[in-house]
Amino acid sequence: MSITAFLTDSTLCIGCKACEVACKEWNGLSEDGLEWSGFSYDNTGALGASSWRHVKFVEQSPAPGLGGNAGELASWTFSSDVCKHCENAGCLEACPTGSIVRTEFGGVFIQPDVCNGCGYCVISCPFGVVERSPEDGRAFKCTFCYDRQKIGLIPACAKACPTESIKFGEISQLREQATYRVGELKRRGIIDATLYDSSETSVGGTHAMFIVRGDPRSYNLPPDPQVPTVHLKKAWTASAIAACLLLGGTLAAFLSDSSGKD
Repeated sequence: MSITAFLTDSTLCIGCKACEVACKEWNGLSEDGLEWSGFSYDNTGALGASSWRHVKFVEQSPAPGLGGNAGELASWTFSSDVCKHCENAGCLEACPTGSIVRTEFGGVFIQPDVCNGCGYCVISCPFGVVERSPEDGRAFKCTFCYDRQKIGLIPACAKACPTESIKFGEISQLREQATYRVGELKRRGIIDATLYDSSETSVGGTHAMFIVRGDPRSYNLPPDPQVPTVHLKKAWTASAIAACLLLGGTLAAFLSDSSGKD
């Protein structure tokens, strides 16, 4: 069974939101409200319990290299965000019920019939992806279209993308494609193109990689995401020191009291 991944190339995204629609249609997700947000045509706003794909509209200063608008105008770029399906998943580590599991395809899957709505996964996700449903309190996010993969189909979002901005396939092959694509963009003058996959952090890499331009934070991608459990060593060390000091104080008081009686 091959380990799969997404590769989202923001330089090819046209902001059509076909991936959002396909995701909602396949998974039977409700709409998120059609109120005017003021952020161009982005009325979804962010990933959430009922938005497992979200196309970000990023307005930037004129970017170096090719692409975008004329130099004197602001540059618009788009990127389809999704759960990162981390190699070291904070949500999976924090789940107390075993609701969150790693599938045979490498994705991180929340079993809705096991979730008890505790919300530990929400605060443990370094990307802020997981959200509890306001209707029943259970946590939801992208399923990596696990049901489609099991029958040999690619995820609905990748199938619907008209520009192939969202690529899906075997993870090592996609990494090779991403490296080549970034090199190609730089040869064409787009010198700020980078690959974002968090492989140098405690996350250990992701199964949803992104080719972006400039600062990843513009695309709501943290520059140094960390799995919360990396901080446990400091916490346990501090607790051990405090316990030793308490024990030492208790022994000192006992010995002092014993010597006083003598």
